Amino acid sequence: MHNRPIRLTFSGVKRGMWQLAPLAIFVIPFGMAYGIAAIERGMSSAQAIGSSVLVFSGAAQFAVLDLWDADMSLVAVFLVTCAVGARHILMGAALSPWVNQLGPKRRVLAATFLSDPNFAHAHEALKEDERDIGILVGSGAIFWVAWILGTAIGAIGGAQVGDPSIYGIDVIMPIYFAALIAPGVIADRRWLFVVVAALVAILAQPIVPTGWNIIAAAIAGGLVGVRTIDE
Repeated sequence: MHNRPIRLTFSGVKRGMWQLAPLAIFVIPFGMAYGIAAIERGMSSAQAIGSSVLVFSGAAQFAVLDLWDADMSLVAVFLVTCAVGARHILMGAALSPWVNQLGPKRRVLAATFLSDPNFAHAHEALKEDERDIGILVGSGAIFWVAWILGTAIGAIGGAQVGDPSIYGIDVIMPIYFAALIAPGVIADRRWLFVVVAALVAILAQPIVPTGWNIIAAAIAGGLVGVRTIDE
């Protein structure tokens, strides 16, 4: 089984899209919230939608809104985006034994659609010896489409929609990640690094710039995890 080649097929893309399509629906309200906030900060509808098409990083896009005014520094925007998106380095490293078996063009395609939810899904597939990276591309692509759709709804018709968080949909994604991570943590008894990372992220949030608490949490949790494994 392990001798089968890694591939990226259209059937794998379709499978990945169908597998995470139900969860992708809940991304739409987050996109709506971004679209509404972007318009309130002075973006045009085209700018808001275009940023979701080209950037596809909700956390970074929200962070940049705090800097969006006539006097904003492009250097500051760049640094904030890098800080918030730095977690993708860790996600890419976790998937590298899988993705790096592809050619450069297909590797870039797979990385383009990398996001938090489809990383979790793809990493589980990797551990189960999935050989078709199409599920990574497909599951990411469906989230990309949902994010753009949500942004468009918020940017164009946000005044009629109101605040989508009042419906409680914002709890879906944290619950999904908790449910995905919990079985592996319990089985391997590696709960300590999860607790440390969570505490660092929460405690550092009001102290450090946007996004840096996630980096600090990842480093702290990783150090504890390595020490625990060594022991």
